[in-house]
Amino acid sequence: MPSLKSFHTFGLNAECHSLVEFDSPDAFLRAQSHSNRYWLLGEGSNTVFLDDFDGTVLINRISGLEYTEYPAYHHLRVGAGENWHKLVATCLQQGWWGLENLALIPGSVGASPIQNIGAYGLEVGQFIESVEYLDIASEKVCVLSADDCDFGYRDSVFKREMAGKVLITHVNFCLPKDNHIECSYGELAKLSQPSPQAIFDEVIRVRRAKLPDPATLGNAGSFFKNPLVTVFHHASLREEYPQIPGFPVGESHFKIPAAWLIDTLGYKGCVVGGARCHPTQPLVLTNLGTAKGGDVIKLAKEIMGAVEDKFAIQLEPEVRLVGNNGLINL
Repeated sequence: MPSLKSFHTFGLNAECHSLVEFDSPDAFLRAQSHSNRYWLLGEGSNTVFLDDFDGTVLINRISGLEYTEYPAYHHLRVGAGENWHKLVATCLQQGWWGLENLALIPGSVGASPIQNIGAYGLEVGQFIESVEYLDIASEKVCVLSADDCDFGYRDSVFKREMAGKVLITHVNFCLPKDNHIECSYGELAKLSQPSPQAIFDEVIRVRRAKLPDPATLGNAGSFFKNPLVTVFHHASLREEYPQIPGFPVGESHFKIPAAWLIDTLGYKGCVVGGARCHPTQPLVLTNLGTAKGGDVIKLAKEIMGAVEDKFAIQLEPEVRLVGNNGLINL
């Protein structure tokens, strides 16, 4: 049975019945037709295989970048199997600006609309024109406009109604030529001379300083979503914790950094078996090299239970946890 250890960045020891890489919708359909159960994978940066998977793992390798220049914007059609950070770096080099805040986010281009990846005040959804996908049941290639993707915080229609029903093949981006630089968030606000290159460099510097490199310490990036709470809940929490951070989301909610909640409860550096809450970024759970799926679940549930008991907030995993038969919900 093929090992999945090198195909997901958390690096747990897990196997599957078979593993197939595909580079076109037709190749996917051929592989899928021979699989009773399968799991679609990009670069494995947001998936944790907690146990052996009883089926086939299909890895998206659809590649390519097509560029078209228009008077007001740059248009890019990018294969879903391309590396996300390499795309960001290419755009910067070519002067196609806008994505630099999202530098060094691990994963593939095809995963970006599913998660509506975001960082430093931007979300990828605002640059997506449309998403091309294969409807697996009908075997037809379709196009979904950005509006119909229903992008939200770390969310899209691909994570809900269309989950497991489609294969993303290409993502179409529109990068405005008059793009406004976003440098109001976090460390970017301290830049004396903000520019696309300066933002790109600073984002990489900060991410490397705070986040462990999966190549040396297994992890899947942010393990938990930053929770949304109502304005009233946030006000109540501020009475007891005046220092609690929060960012307005619309008129009715605040987003609270999950890292602050976890850190406040003292979980930085906490170890369960071979799994650890990272000492410098508690939003990240890591594999010390000997972690088992049960260690990860136990540590995650302990953190989630403590946050709910103390703050009346339910944390949700941002990563996809896969067991013997597929997705596992904590």
